Amino acid sequence: MKKKSLSVVILTRNEEKNIKRCLESVRFADEIILIDDNSTDQTVEIAKKFGAVIYLRALNFDFASQRIYGLEKAVGDWVFFVDADEVVTPELAKEINLVVEKGSAKEAYYIKRRDFWWGRELRQGEVRKVRNQGLIRLIKNKSGSWEGKVHEIFRSRGTIGRLNSYLNHYPHPTLKEFIEEVNSYSSIRAKELLLQGKETNTMEIVLYPFFKFMLNYFLCFGFLDGPPGFVYSFMMSFHSFLVRAKLYQYTKLDSRNTDDR
Repeated sequence: MKKKSLSVVILTRNEEKNIKRCLESVRFADEIILIDDNSTDQTVEIAKKFGAVIYLRALNFDFASQRIYGLEKAVGDWVFFVDADEVVTPELAKEINLVVEKGSAKEAYYIKRRDFWWGRELRQGEVRKVRNQGLIRLIKNKSGSWEGKVHEIFRSRGTIGRLNSYLNHYPHPTLKEFIEEVNSYSSIRAKELLLQGKETNTMEIVLYPFFKFMLNYFLCFGFLDGPPGFVYSFMMSFHSFLVRAKLYQYTKLDSRNTDDR
């Protein structure tokens, strides 16, 4: 019987600060694939030292398309999607290997993720759902596809399981990087809503971010994570504000004469 294999797919753009740590944690894979959005730093050079297969492809504001491209290039029976700022724990690596080696009736698996930010693990608020329920990241090849230009999700054609161990996440280490990412992602999300024919108004622009902050900081206990919990909740509500403000800009103004800043 042919040994089952595992491909790891990582999307990158200027991730030289993170990529080495990520790649070291996925050495157990049979194949490592980098889909790089034309990095201008040392990301690609570092990845080559780990034997990664590199594909240069512009993101074009579409994360699902980028992941689908990685899925098409992967030759493994199973494909594991990891972000450059994530690290696979040894416990999770063992669980993944067991799924690959022994086979499974499941077509995909949820993997729980822990977020570490400003020197502590965030347990509540915005990140509580992915910490407790996880994200679909381990996929049987050709068992489904990705959807959504940003905050993309995997649509499986079969049953979905759940692994017990954690994927560690170390996002936007500085506030400057956090703001830049929120600005970029909000533009992608606003354009996605625009293509779906969505519109917004002043009431929604004002109230949606407010209630999102109240939900994450108070109802989802973000305050228990201290100052980092407050800042994280605030930044994610700011993201919601930018999405709706930009959507209004795109729908009410001439989008050909607007920029995304």
